[in-house]
Amino acid sequence: MSHPALEKQSHRPWPVPQNAWKGRQTWRDLLFAHWPVPSEKLRRLVPEPLTIQEHDGASWVGIVPFRMSDAMVRNLPNLPGLSAFPELNLRLYVDYKGKPGVWFLSLDCTNPLAVWGARRFFHLPYFKAKMNVKNRSGHIHYSSRRKMFSMQVDFESVYGPVSNPFHAKPGTLEHFLTERYCLYSQSPDGDIYRVEIHHKPWTLQKAEASFSTNLTEPFGFQLPETQPLLHFSPIQKVINWLPEKVKEREFDIRN
Repeated sequence: MSHPALEKQSHRPWPVPQNAWKGRQTWRDLLFAHWPVPSEKLRRLVPEPLTIQEHDGASWVGIVPFRMSDAMVRNLPNLPGLSAFPELNLRLYVDYKGKPGVWFLSLDCTNPLAVWGARRFFHLPYFKAKMNVKNRSGHIHYSSRRKMFSMQVDFESVYGPVSNPFHAKPGTLEHFLTERYCLYSQSPDGDIYRVEIHHKPWTLQKAEASFSTNLTEPFGFQLPETQPLLHFSPIQKVINWLPEKVKEREFDIRN
């Protein structure tokens, strides 16, 4: 079974894995919102084997709301009520041995099965949240609410595109933040895993957005009050492989 994402591969920084991909997703009405945050404020949130990446002397925190559809294991049909749901990501940008990827601080969605499966098999910090997404005259009205560490965690935004579509050029900040082809996670026993993903180059548009959120507060840092860097993408088809262990926990054995 082929997939439309595989029609273009030359843009990848390394080849797609030789083994078969295992899952598919389609991301819709996606917003990339990014703020520069000093890496020293983020270091404690990322396992030591991973390097927090910087671009032009700054590390970046991304908030990414979107709608998920066509989310299913390869060769299985979509299931009503399970294959489509909103998702909200809080993410950082890391590297391990020359493969840059994404590190998630949190992922919210409305699908309890997706939360269970992502935590169990991909070691990702998913949370079930109450979420609402509406498209009103081309602008996305997006809200999310959940509990974390006895704290009410909220996100509200209205966003939409304000430019013609374009592809980010290699070396630019937009390319650095969006063209990522793996994610990293850590299992409960401390091992580091990498999940390879693939998609065509992002079709981006400059965006406008209003925000109200405390997503970062459970992690002990604040987003700067400066205007974030904003990009919109209408649709992206994605495939993923199963997690691969890349680093075992190093136990400190003392007499």
